Amino acid sequence: MRLKEWGRSLSVGSLTLVEGGAGVLRVAADGDGWGSANRSSAKVGKWWGGASGNAGGGCSRDCDYGGNNKGSRFPLSFSHSTHPAFITSSPPLTILSKKMEKRMVASSAIWIIILLAVLVHQNNHQLVAADSTMHTNNWAVLVCTSRFWFNYRHMANTLSLYRTVKRLGIPDERIILMLADDMACNSRNKYPAQVFNNENHRLNLYGDNVEVDYRGYEVTVENFLRVLTGRHENAVPRSKRLLSDEGSHILLYMTGHGGDEFLKFQDSEELQSHDLADAVKQMKEKRRFKELLIMVDTCQAATLFNQLESPGVLAIGSSLKGENSYSHHLDSDVGVSVVDRFTYYTLAFFERLNIYANASLTSLFNSYNPNSLMSTAYYRTDLYQRSLEEVPVTNFFGSVMETIPTKSAYKAFSNKDVISNEGRMSHHQASSDMENPAKLLTDTDLDHVSDLKGHPLHLLWKTWQNKLDSLATVENIVNHGLLLMLPLLAVATWLPL
Repeated sequence: MRLKEWGRSLSVGSLTLVEGGAGVLRVAADGDGWGSANRSSAKVGKWWGGASGNAGGGCSRDCDYGGNNKGSRFPLSFSHSTHPAFITSSPPLTILSKKMEKRMVASSAIWIIILLAVLVHQNNHQLVAADSTMHTNNWAVLVCTSRFWFNYRHMANTLSLYRTVKRLGIPDERIILMLADDMACNSRNKYPAQVFNNENHRLNLYGDNVEVDYRGYEVTVENFLRVLTGRHENAVPRSKRLLSDEGSHILLYMTGHGGDEFLKFQDSEELQSHDLADAVKQMKEKRRFKELLIMVDTCQAATLFNQLESPGVLAIGSSLKGENSYSHHLDSDVGVSVVDRFTYYTLAFFERLNIYANASLTSLFNSYNPNSLMSTAYYRTDLYQRSLEEVPVTNFFGSVMETIPTKSAYKAFSNKDVISNEGRMSHHQASSDMENPAKLLTDTDLDHVSDLKGHPLHLLWKTWQNKLDSLATVENIVNHGLLLMLPLLAVATWLPL
């Protein structure tokens, strides 16, 4: 049906309504000729009158009028002998708007599918990239959050781990050491410039090779989070930055006083569990690590890991919720406790290892005896993809570099050898090659020549075949397939429904 009101026309079905001048409404059906209807001035907003067509018979039905006076209704009669004698009650503009609405809904659904496909592709790509990234280097961030003399043991804990990771191969330029107080120069220290973790005083932890990056009041929650996320001011030197990358394994060790989902910094501020989780999430999004091991020696240490959600993170704490972390023994000469139990038994485990040891993380975790610790060591592994039995402790606490033997000390010597060997080619062999120039072309060259002489479609097929051969895994094929679907879905959005 087509409705025209002063130059405006709409159509529904097989009927046509055309309004001419002077309030005359004309109705036409398929091949049945024209009828006419007159508008009654006594009925405002209504259409009245009888219509006559080529065929006999007539009927009338109320219909919605979709013109400027939207929502008004008018009775209309027309004559038609073969069709049902009524005009649809749905207004033309309403029908078109419903069609447009359906098309918009379908388009929105298609774009939602495209968006989900892109997100899935991006997530899979990140997971595949994370799995395929090679372990390139190790870093250690060692933090003592306590100050005051009676917290001597916390500084000894941190310096003990500092010595251990250096002995196992992590260089000083890849260690960030944060000490909230300087016990070595404290006026109460009976042994100036020395710090011990055992009452026998055999090992001075504060030797000549200790490089403290953050000292005293520099050890704050803000600076700690800046170190993890890499959001430093321009004036901060490189030696105070964690310059890790997507192939780095990072050891994060923290010791001090804590409670339910918090760790105190210098008795003045606290690091909350969600602060730590947010920093780790930023690190993962910025590709600042491949794997991260968080080790915390404090009361209720396990609660600090509750908010962690980033993959590739392994966490271990010295105590569960509601448990305390105790010191190991008292040094009567120093006058305070010199080491905590959890760190003491961790050091005892590593003192039996060297840089080439193959001890796994499972052996480290199994070494913690609750009776010796007087607390329950807790480790969280649900975010860590690999089996702990397959991961050596030196992946986090050491830095073992793979050695690749070469034939010569310098590459230049190898090139000279190659040149000299090429120069020894006999004159007979060279002449025979010149006599048979076809032998000088390798199989790859022949394929290239044949491709150049082939049809363009053949070249296109060859290109696609090379692309498919370069895809190493099924996941890559699926990801490329999802990308190819995007333009197809975008075109399908505009097709008529």
